[in-house]
Amino acid sequence: MELKVINASGQAAASVTASDVLFGRDYNEALVHQVVTAYLANARSANRAQKDRSEVKHTTKKPWRQKGTGRARAGMTSSPLWRGGGRTFPNSPEENFSHKVNRKMYRAGIATILSQLVREDRLNVVDSFVADTPKTKAFAQKLAAMGLNEKTLIVTDNLDENLYLASRNLPNVLVLEPSQTDPVSLVRFKKVLVTREALKQIEEMLA
Repeated sequence: MELKVINASGQAAASVTASDVLFGRDYNEALVHQVVTAYLANARSANRAQKDRSEVKHTTKKPWRQKGTGRARAGMTSSPLWRGGGRTFPNSPEENFSHKVNRKMYRAGIATILSQLVREDRLNVVDSFVADTPKTKAFAQKLAAMGLNEKTLIVTDNLDENLYLASRNLPNVLVLEPSQTDPVSLVRFKKVLVTREALKQIEEMLA
C-alpha cells in the first residue's frame, strides 16, 4: 500500500510503501470498541471510596421508641434509608476495573484504526518533523502552513526538548513516540502525522 508523503506546505510530494496488513485492514467496529474501552478502563485509578453503615459517624441511640408513634420502626440513623446513612453497596478503592485484551487482539485493533485513518484521509506521512526553537507560536505557524489546523496527533521518532516545549501549550496537539501511541489518541484526533522513521517503528512493533 502507498501512503501519501506531504511536504512543509502540506502538498503531496511523494509516497511511501506501507504494510497492507496494518494499513489495508477491513474496519471492525466491535474490535475497535473493545480495544478502546479496555484501554480506558485499565487507566482508571480506582480511588473512589464510600462508607457503609458501620463506617459512617452516627449515634447508636434509637431515634424513637419502637411502638406507639405511628412511624416506621427505626433502630439507628446509620441505616441506608436515612439521609447521611451508609451506602448499601459502597464503592471500594480495591475495585478492579481492568479489562483483559489479548496481545493479538490489541495489535489487530490498532491496525484496524490505522487502516480507517488511511481510508478517511486522516493520516499523513512526513519525512521528518522537528522544531528549530522551543517557541509555541513558531510551532503553530508550521502546523498551519501544512494545513493541520484541526486536532492533530504527531508521531515522531525523535521527541527532542524543542519539540516537546513548543507543542505542550497547544491544547489540540499531542506529540508522541511510536511506543507511546495508544488507540484512544488515534481515534480522538482528527489528523495524524507520522514521520517515515516512526512509520517503520510502528510496523516493526505491530508485525
